[in-house]
Amino acid sequence: MAKINLIFLTAMKLINNFRKSKFLGKFFHTLDYCLQRELKNCESVLDLGCGPSSSLQYCKNIKYSIGVEAFAPYLAEARKKKIHTEYLAKKIEELDFPENSFDAVIMIEVLEHLPEKIGAGILKKAEKWSRKKIIISSPNGFIAQKEVDCNPLQKHLSGWDYKKMKSLGFQCYGLAGFKFLWHEIESDTMESSQLQRIRFKPKIFWLVAASLTQIGIYYLPFYSFGLLSVKQKL
Repeated sequence: MAKINLIFLTAMKLINNFRKSKFLGKFFHTLDYCLQRELKNCESVLDLGCGPSSSLQYCKNIKYSIGVEAFAPYLAEARKKKIHTEYLAKKIEELDFPENSFDAVIMIEVLEHLPEKIGAGILKKAEKWSRKKIIISSPNGFIAQKEVDCNPLQKHLSGWDYKKMKSLGFQCYGLAGFKFLWHEIESDTMESSQLQRIRFKPKIFWLVAASLTQIGIYYLPFYSFGLLSVKQKL
């Protein structure tokens, strides 16, 4: 059992290193790389639902950012990491900012946690608050998810697929490989959720397979598990 756990931990470390690598990210179009690329001409960012470890930490060109997080443990962890300039302990729907307050507004794996009507309203507000672009990452359509990390806000309440995002004026790209390789989260913590979402066994093998299919699925967002949706304003 100890040997199996060691293999598992080693494999997960390699996969996480792969996801963070700028060189590999360029070819596999990882979320972290794509966010860096999309924000390269931005200096200020509003990060809605920033969570405990926002991908914005890899965007070194950002001079000013606000992280918004309603779940206190996530907010405390984010503050420790000092990812953002400022933090707001609020629900997204309670926010308001003047027009064109930020170069970009981002929602990374957040939109699906809101009821559809509220989510649609937030997208309209994001367009008002941003000067240059809005960047959204989400599952491609509704994927069930229960409460995890003892956080009721982690439950999925809506689905945003390729057709819906296109109809709202977003350019979409595929993330996380083919959709059929993934299913509802089975874990009680986000830390192990990536592996638990893989549909087939052995899960490590199929997680690697999903990562490899990302090379092509980036250009075929209709078939992808995840979406990167970008709306340009300038």
